[in-house]
Amino acid sequence: MNDKLEYKGYYGSIEYSKEDHCLYGKVLGMPNNLISYEGATADELFSDFKDAVDTYLDYCQSNGIKPKKSYNGVLNIRIPAEIHSKIAVLSDIKGVSINAFIRDSIERRLAVED
Repeated sequence: MNDKLEYKGYYGSIEYSKEDHCLYGKVLGMPNNLISYEGATADELFSDFKDAVDTYLDYCQSNGIKPKKSYNGVLNIRIPAEIHSKIAVLSDIKGVSINAFIRDSIERRLAVED
């Protein structure tokens, strides 16, 4: 099941409101739920999602603001020194950077989850 929307590099959630009998969502990774949208059907939800993203991008362009993206590919994590050391040794043995080693490990784990 596809549980998120995608448009112009932005990703949005899909939620259902029992009270309002409608679908709604917000663009993921944006501060303060900056972009939200809704619709009575899946088509309306996706259309409002695209309109909301376009409106945000138009606003940013009109005001000289650099638009924020849902995710930029940079992820800072804190791990114990022992794990960091093991990663450094294994990446050196494999002849790759620590970043490449971690990225490959995550990609393999995500492939198992799919």
